Amino acid sequence: MKKKLLALALALTMVLALTACGGDSKNSGDGTLPADTSGNAEQPEDVSGGDQAAANSDIAYIQDKGTLIVGMTDFAPMDYKEDGSDEWIGFDADMAKAFGESLGVAVEFLELADWDAKSMELDTKAIDVVWNGMTLTDDVKALMGTSNPYCLNGQVVVVAADKASQYQTVESLGELSFAVENGSAGAEQLDALNISYTAMQNQAAALMEVASGASDAAVIDRLMAGAMIGEGTSYPDLTYTVQLNDEEYGVGFRKGSDLVDAFNTWWKDMYAEGMVLEVAEIYGVQEAVKGVVEG
Repeated sequence: MKKKLLALALALTMVLALTACGGDSKNSGDGTLPADTSGNAEQPEDVSGGDQAAANSDIAYIQDKGTLIVGMTDFAPMDYKEDGSDEWIGFDADMAKAFGESLGVAVEFLELADWDAKSMELDTKAIDVVWNGMTLTDDVKALMGTSNPYCLNGQVVVVAADKASQYQTVESLGELSFAVENGSAGAEQLDALNISYTAMQNQAAALMEVASGASDAAVIDRLMAGAMIGEGTSYPDLTYTVQLNDEEYGVGFRKGSDLVDAFNTWWKDMYAEGMVLEVAEIYGVQEAVKGVVEG
């Protein structure tokens, strides 16, 4: 009898001990945290302050991977390659390299196959910025974080020089066949005029369509027209006639990116130091750049 009582006592002691151990566990059986009765329970890590800010910082993300990936297209005088060279140059390209240097990272250029998909490329982090003479339209501002304007521009109609006299007004354009960069500000202008067009990969391709006679006209950026068409350029037999609008260029970032403020501050400082206009003069866009600040 004593042995049975002793066995029962030992069993009861083990049950009580196991219950006590279970009470010290960080997790209860249903996966919830037990109530803290000691006042000393371990608290979850606070990620609402500096750690969370760092996790959401585009600057930290870019500096951690060591590269700033710039989404762009072939668009002289902003982003282009000279014959026989693999290096991207131009006003935007040179300024992007300088901005990357200020962040302490290398700059990589990614030529976008579809300009209309630029915001998706940002969101998926295939690129970090869109820097390619991008017009600050309402649609762009809705999809991206955007910098302050840094350059003035406009969309112009390019035609063969020997036919230019026939197409000096908006009303005269309806009979022309157009080639336009897909998703561009030029395409937007033709859409507004209800004029159909062939969508091209970039503005350079649209120019080639006109030069070859495959299309009657193209709509491209005025800055590109100044660099690429007319006497002494790549397309001496082309000229531009009607300017369809006035525009401002900006750089695109992910929505909420801390790069927006960093870029705006950096650009303001570089303009004050004279570096921006020094680079602009190399590519003949100084008046368009000065117009934003001084116009």
